[in-house]
Amino acid sequence: MNEMEQELKPTPRETLLHGLWIDTGSRMEKDSTWQRILWLTGNHLQLLAEVEDGKLYRDPTDGRLWELVKTRPELPDGGPPILRVMETARAEEIYGVSL
Repeated sequence: MNEMEQELKPTPRETLLHGLWIDTGSRMEKDSTWQRILWLTGNHLQLLAEVEDGKLYRDPTDGRLWELVKTRPELPDGGPPILRVMETARAEEIYGVSL
């Protein structure tokens, strides 16, 4: 694993990542946290379950559960994402999985 990948992974103290739009004057761009969430969900976290309003992931490094939700689901890309740690019991309830 290279140094950049290590820096993108969540630290043990992190429990919430919230992406934002940046207004550059001529367009809206995804901020670095949004880009990080995209990398984590595409390259590091393991998808466990999916419901209409979110996706449940497991971090293979420490076993924590992470939930990905979109702040504006009516938009094509779902708006800025929120990636947050989720307790096992809550994940089982929402996603209907046995962990």
